This record gives sequence, structure tokens and C-alpha cells, in this order.
Amino acid sequence: MKILFIGDVVGKPGREMVRENLPKLKNKFQPDVTIVNGENAAHGKGITQKIYNQLLEWGADVITLGNHAWDKKEVFEFIDEAEHMVRPANFPPDTPGKGMLFHEIDGKKLAVINLQGRTFLPPLDDPFRKARELIEQARKKTPYIFVDFHAEATSEKQAMGWFVDGKVSGIVGTHTHVQTSDDRILPEGTAYITDVGMTGPYDGVLGVQKEDVIRKFLTGLPVRFEIPEQGRAQLAAVFIKINKTTGLAEKIERILINDDHPFFQ
Repeated sequence: MKILFIGDVVGKPGREMVRENLPKLKNKFQPDVTIVNGENAAHGKGITQKIYNQLLEWGADVITLGNHAWDKKEVFEFIDEAEHMVRPANFPPDTPGKGMLFHEIDGKKLAVINLQGRTFLPPLDDPFRKARELIEQARKKTPYIFVDFHAEATSEKQAMGWFVDGKVSGIVGTHTHVQTSDDRILPEGTAYITDVGMTGPYDGVLGVQKEDVIRKFLTGLPVRFEIPEQGRAQLAAVFIKINKTTGLAEKIERILINDDHPFFQ
């Protein structure tokens, strides 16, 4: 089984990079499942039903979320019916939406789990205990399990990677928007990367206008962060190949597409 995962899509620039490059990536890697983190897709905060549908039309099979899941109020109107979307599973039990789904490919099921870290983010239920609970449930149905861990702290992401090593096919970090170079297969067979990186504006700071962030640092005063609608953009992703018998990873490859890293020659 082959998985293509695209990191945090930020605003219109990020959406346009998905629309333009996803067909090319699919042609090159021939993934069985394409997963996209869409929690920043609506102008940097949240997701709308229109954007959810667009991402599916452009080739996504599953949409994951994160700490901005609820920023667009209309999400409450469609998340329970959004069969291809997961939000962090460690929100309280009565939270709308679901934290795990099973995507079927040629008779095989891939469990997709979304979790959110607690370090430097709002305090949710323990993601480690929730991970163990959901993995136990998933393994009753399939050996193919993928986790999007949306977290701030590198230490928390690495700890989660070791915690689930050998229990899931792959775990990728999202949220911090800068691609890390530590993609690897852990000793027990789980594909891991601390952060996949961001799909969105290239010449900003984490996807927002650099001038806004610089002014914030210079003044210490409140500043409204804006997503630049024009300018250069990038796409960050990973490709993971899973052994069809064991459900463990055979390969993980980082993908970064921008003007300084032209992926397609």
C-alpha cells in the first residue's frame, strides 16, 4: 500500500498548489491513498464545506484537521456528514466529527487517526492514551494504520513516534509548518517524520505575511496576521510505502516543491 500525505494547506496559495501539483504527484508515485491536512485551508484558519469538497475533487481521499478545526463556524454544519474527514481524536467524547476513519482500497482498509498534542497547545485529553486505545481498535480490522499527530513540540512528536513504533504503519507530524529532515523508518517498522511542512505561501513566516510577524516581534503589540494571496508558494509532502503483509513501512520519502526545490524537471 502506498500513501501520499500533503502537509498543512494554508489559504488560497496552498489550495492552488494542491490543485496544480497533486495530479503530477499521483502520476509519479501512484499512491493508493492521498491524505491532506486541511485545517488551515480557509485563509489560514479552519476549513469550509466548499474547500473540503474541492480538496476531494482535486484528488484527496482523506482530510485531517488540527487545532484550527473549529475556526470556521460552518464546520459544525457538515463535519458529522463529512465521511472523508477526521478531527483530533482526543477532543472530549461528545465533540462533533470523528477522530478515526477507515478508508477502503481494493478490499483493504487503512485506518487514519488524527491526534493533537498538548504541549504549548490547548489542554485536550491525553493523546498517548487515546493513540493506544484507537490503535487497539484499528488493529482488530487492519494492519494498515496511519497517524497525523498535530503538535507543537518536537519532543512530544518524537515521543509519540517511539510510543507507536511497530504498532502503526506511519506517523507524521503536522502544525509547525517547517519541514524537518528526520524522515526515517523507526526500528520496529514505523515510518516517521517530525513535521511534513506546509503547503502555502513560500515568502512569508509559517504561511503569513512576513511584515506582520516582524512587526509583532519588533513591537510586542497585537498584530493581525494575513495570508498573502499573491506571490510564490510551496508544497510539502511525504510518500510512504507499506508492506502488504506486515502493514509496516518499507520506505518514506520527503517531498518539497518550491522555486528553490523544483521537484518536477
